Amino acid sequence: MDIEALRRDTPGTANRIHLNNAGAGLLSRRILETVTAHLELEAAIGGYEAAARERDRIDAAHTHIAQLVGGGPGEIALFDNSTHAWNAAFYSMTFRAGDRILTGRAEYGSNVLAYLQIAERTGAEVVVVPNDASGQVDTTALADLIDDRTRLVGISHVPTSGGLVNPAAEIGRITRAAGVPFLLDATQSLGQFPVDVAQLGCDMLTATGRKFLRGPRGTGLLWVRPEALDHLEPYVNEIAASTWDGRRGFTWHDGARRFETWERSYSNVLGLSAAVQQALEIGMDDIGQRAIALGTSLRDRLDAVPGVTTYDLGRQRCAIVTAKVDAMPTADVAAALAAHDINVSVTLPMETQLDTEERGVHPLVRLSPHYYNTESELDRAVEVFAELATAS
Repeated sequence: MDIEALRRDTPGTANRIHLNNAGAGLLSRRILETVTAHLELEAAIGGYEAAARERDRIDAAHTHIAQLVGGGPGEIALFDNSTHAWNAAFYSMTFRAGDRILTGRAEYGSNVLAYLQIAERTGAEVVVVPNDASGQVDTTALADLIDDRTRLVGISHVPTSGGLVNPAAEIGRITRAAGVPFLLDATQSLGQFPVDVAQLGCDMLTATGRKFLRGPRGTGLLWVRPEALDHLEPYVNEIAASTWDGRRGFTWHDGARRFETWERSYSNVLGLSAAVQQALEIGMDDIGQRAIALGTSLRDRLDAVPGVTTYDLGRQRCAIVTAKVDAMPTADVAAALAAHDINVSVTLPMETQLDTEERGVHPLVRLSPHYYNTESELDRAVEVFAELATAS
């Protein structure tokens, strides 16, 4: 991996230390030019006409995404963000009183709110699977909790609030053996390290384009195992999702396309497709190894600084690192880093309510390097943490 060449192709690296890839990765020139070129084409000849001219490239997005996740093109649906993709899967399921939804402590906040809404509406029960001693989903407890009332297991592969990587493949083995649908939120994992739906054993997977994939904002995707369609009835129907039978009925389109809507930003679709192709060309194995190594290095260095504490859980950890300066408010730490042109995020209690219930450590500074970051950039971030810890 030619890091200097990758950085030259990433304009944002010239003026900032970008450690906020769990928020939004920096666009490469290739992706930026792909998006802007289609917008210019729309301006020149019209939106419908530009879409017609670029139809083959637009349709190829499904093929490229399928290659990235290990599925088929007909198993991919495109959305304008990952939450809409996740909602399309979850709200297409039917729940009744007594049904159980199993989830983990690290589940994303919007997902939790959806579970609670359905529980309130239907009488279903939300069951939180405990963590094991390392802080990941306890798969033994999960297996014991699954019974004939279990309607869904919904898990965040990597939480928004830490470096934990949940044991998704083991969860998939358990759910497949039990015949229970498994919805995996891969928003923070896809693009950071290899994600293969066959190996993970999930039935539905959702993700975004803007984070570690380095695609444009306003992009999301849903992968659905063909057999899982038996459990799902799309909660929105429109002309992109089904075919009118000429009378008063309709037939759903084959595969995951039944979850899509007709209108979308084609410049963003092309940008997402370009981002996926970029990741495939660089190689997800190489991307994953470097991103995780940078996260490990940053975490170890911060742990060595007196007055700084990291908070990442799990047996397996990724490029996301969460930390505090012990004697300084988190918002002040983030502001000080920003003043040194270092991009980070801050975790919020409501983004992972179930984790907050158990640990109560949020807000935390969230740092998330990616493969185009350098060791010298990590050095500078650690220097600032050390200065703040000493000053406080």
